[in-house]
Amino acid sequence: MAIRITSDSTCDLGHLVQERNIGILPLQVNLGSNSFFDGVDIQPEDIFAFVAETKHLPKTAAPSIGDYEEFFGKQLDAGYDELIHFNISAKSSSSYNMACQAAEAFGGKVRVVDSMALSSGQGLLVMKACDLRDEGKSAAEIEEAVNEIKTHINTSFVPDSLDYLHKGGRVSGMVKVAAAAFKIHPLIYMDNGQLVPGKKYKGKMHVLIKQYVEDLKAQYPSYDKTRCFVTHSSADQALVDAAKAAVAELFEFDEVIETVAGSIITSHCGKGTLGVLFVYDK
Repeated sequence: MAIRITSDSTCDLGHLVQERNIGILPLQVNLGSNSFFDGVDIQPEDIFAFVAETKHLPKTAAPSIGDYEEFFGKQLDAGYDELIHFNISAKSSSSYNMACQAAEAFGGKVRVVDSMALSSGQGLLVMKACDLRDEGKSAAEIEEAVNEIKTHINTSFVPDSLDYLHKGGRVSGMVKVAAAAFKIHPLIYMDNGQLVPGKKYKGKMHVLIKQYVEDLKAQYPSYDKTRCFVTHSSADQALVDAAKAAVAELFEFDEVIETVAGSIITSHCGKGTLGVLFVYDK
């Protein structure tokens, strides 16, 4: 049975999409009256320019049921027997519900997974599904495995600024002002499929990022060593390199992969946000 692994563009897998033969359905980004598709005809730099000019965040939109039906149909028509599709957390977007409704038209050939994550946290599940596909596992076995793994994925990040989170209504104006004044960078992480604030780091990003990685190692001493993502929204390369160096020093991953957040994730977190994401053991 030929199995196709697909995902919404929110998985932020970059070059791995082609390397691992992953089908991607882009979500929509609206800059004023102009509509674009994530990873197709819009880049994070366009987001930064729009926000700087208008002082407003872009609007993002999930595909419709019809969009999913068309996408799923094209994947199956390309010669695949079954399809496993991954969505950003159902608590962050309506895309999961839309995909589930669309899947009903395909007689069980399409399995839809709520990643309960976002960005490369979702990408970790997609990559695990690809690993299992390449090992010859069935669609049912892959679905069962990723649904078990998704409950222990570290999806966390530290924003350089709270400006975008404030504009999106996720933090108050008072918190934003205080954070800027005292150089506070709160940890943001996924808990049961939704974003919540965690520890507050203080100081410059290139200094605190080592503490962030140290805290992850202390919290998750046992973990899947297959891979780790260092994912960022157009952060300075020196900061990214510092994070990768800290991960290499404290963890023992087979590979540490740098990816850049796409336009959907960037629209909500802003420039300079960085996260270290991996699967941990229960």
